[in-house]
Amino acid sequence: MFASRVGWASTYLKKAGLLEATKRGRIHLTDRGQSVLKAQPAKIDNEFLDRFPEFREFRSRGKKEGEKLALAPTPAATGTPEEVIAAQFDLLQGALATQLLEAVKASSPQFFERLVITLLVGMGYGGSFEEAAMVVGKSGDGGIDGVIKEDVLGLDMVYVQAKRWDDKPVGSPQIDQFAGALQKKKAQKGVFITTSTFTADAIKSVKEYSLRIVLIDGPTLAKYMIAHNIGVTPVVPYVIKRLDSDFFDASANVS
Repeated sequence: MFASRVGWASTYLKKAGLLEATKRGRIHLTDRGQSVLKAQPAKIDNEFLDRFPEFREFRSRGKKEGEKLALAPTPAATGTPEEVIAAQFDLLQGALATQLLEAVKASSPQFFERLVITLLVGMGYGGSFEEAAMVVGKSGDGGIDGVIKEDVLGLDMVYVQAKRWDDKPVGSPQIDQFAGALQKKKAQKGVFITTSTFTADAIKSVKEYSLRIVLIDGPTLAKYMIAHNIGVTPVVPYVIKRLDSDFFDASANVS
């Protein structure tokens, strides 16, 4: 319980800009955090943290592609037990996604390259890890970081670009460079992965090409990592059961 409470407190304080991670497992006070500490507030809770716009945005962030990617408010007590459990599950998934993305951003370029390989193989691309490792990160040809098999047989190839950026969004110039490299290779499929986000112009630019380019931003990357058990480990599984009415109806008809 203590570790869990500390973990949640750390997440909330980082989102409010009071703490920042320097490396894995290490955090320190920001200038804003120092100011808050000197003010000696009676307590620091969600109401207190709501004065910071970053925290309000974090708490109110909606759904993306049908999945909650950030912490949600505490569910109303009037919800059914199933609704409360579902809301709390979304809460945990959002917190996990945030922690994953922070860990990825704090990793080395070599680790990020290995992560991309592991994820793509886990999603069914590239054949084996060894085969994928031979091609991803070896190209470096005009906006292309690597090329990987679309399936085990290698009937088609997918070109990959991966950028481990912190807060700088990927813009249309990077997309145009990637698309140009694909056209030069006479390729039709590409995946652009970043730990940050894509600008509106970048998303619009993708739609202007006849090529099939998939964009994976930081939150989506974290979602795929969770879905394919990359960098995460199961803790406690819960199985919800309900009464099987058919079982008792059948039993009642037995003479």
